[in-house]
Amino acid sequence: MSPRRHTVDAFPDADELSDPLLQVTDLTTAFRTPRGTVRAVDGVSLSVRRGTTVGVVGESGSGKTVLSRSIMGLLPPHGVERSGTVTFAGRDLTAMSAKELRSVWGLQIAMIFQDPMTALNPVKRVGAQITESLRLHLGMDRGEARQTAAALLESVGIPSPEKRLRAYPSQLSGGMRQRVMIAIALACGPRLVLADEPTTGLDVTIQAQILDLLGQLQDERHMTMILVTHDLGVVATRADEIVVMYAGKVVERAPTATLFADPKMPYTRALMDSIPRLADPSGTRLATIAGRPPELIDPPAGCRFAPRCPWAQDRCRTSEPPLRTAGSEAHTFACWYPLTNGRPSVPVTHDGVAP
Repeated sequence: MSPRRHTVDAFPDADELSDPLLQVTDLTTAFRTPRGTVRAVDGVSLSVRRGTTVGVVGESGSGKTVLSRSIMGLLPPHGVERSGTVTFAGRDLTAMSAKELRSVWGLQIAMIFQDPMTALNPVKRVGAQITESLRLHLGMDRGEARQTAAALLESVGIPSPEKRLRAYPSQLSGGMRQRVMIAIALACGPRLVLADEPTTGLDVTIQAQILDLLGQLQDERHMTMILVTHDLGVVATRADEIVVMYAGKVVERAPTATLFADPKMPYTRALMDSIPRLADPSGTRLATIAGRPPELIDPPAGCRFAPRCPWAQDRCRTSEPPLRTAGSEAHTFACWYPLTNGRPSVPVTHDGVAP
C-alpha cells in the first residue's frame, strides 16, 4: 500500500466531515529549562473552519510560532511538555505516533516557515527538496516528480522553473526562496497550511506579492490557512477571523471586521495603534507599547498585560480574567474592563492611568 493511499484512508474525505476542520482544545506547551518551566502556549483553544483563513497575531514571544508547531507536532523530543488536544479532520493529532505524523505532514498539513534560508537545506538543490515529498507521499517516479516540481515553481511565479530546479537556495533572492517554500508546502495539495510569518525580512512590495500569491493559491485549491504574524495590518484584508495572543494566551478572538470595528482588549487596541499610517505627516513618531512582555517562567498574577496596560486596576493585577463573549459567541476577549467603542470603560487620569 503506498503512503498516499494509507494517509487518505486515515483521514475521511472533507465532504464527509462537519466543521471545523481543525479544533484545538486547551493546548499547553511548556519547555523545561535550567531556570524553570516556560509555558510558551498556555491553555489555547481555537477552531478553524474549512476553507477559511485565521490570522494569529501578537508581539514576538507571544507564543504564535510555538502554537503553530504544537498543532503540527513539530516539537523537540525531549524537554517539552504538551497537553490538550488537536483534532484535525476528525483525528486527534496529539495521540499519533511520530511515524503516523510523518504521513500527515506535507500531505494533509503543511507549514511555510518564516525564514526560508534556514528552513531550506543549503547543500541540496531546490529541485531535490521539492521532489522529496512528491515521491514520498504521492509515489511519483523521478521524472514525473521533476515535471511536477517545475510546474509548482511556475505556479508560484518563479521564471525559468527548469533552471531554478538546479539552483541552490543561496543562489536565489529572498522573495524566490519564500516562493520555493510555498511550492514545497503546497506540493502534495494539503488541506491545511500554517504560514508562520511568511513575509518576514522581505521588502513591502515582495510582501504584498507573497500574500497575494497565497490568497490566490488558497482560492484555487480550496485550502484552509492559519496565517501567523506580528502585524495586524497583514491580516486586516486577508483573514476571515483574527486570534490575538499575548504571553502564551488568547486574549481576543473575533471576525476580522468585528475586531477592527470594536476591539475589546486594550492589548488589541495597542497593536492597532502601532500600525504606521500613510495619512500621518512625515516625521510622526510611531506608537509603541510601553514596557516588555512578562517572563513566562514566572508570569505576573492576574491579567498578564496589566503591567503594561494604561487602564489596569487592582482587580487586573490580582485576578486573571477569563475569556467571555462580546455580544456573540464569535467575539471573545479576556479583560475585566473592556473597551467600549475603542474607549476605556474605566475613568482615567490626565496621564492615562486609572485611579
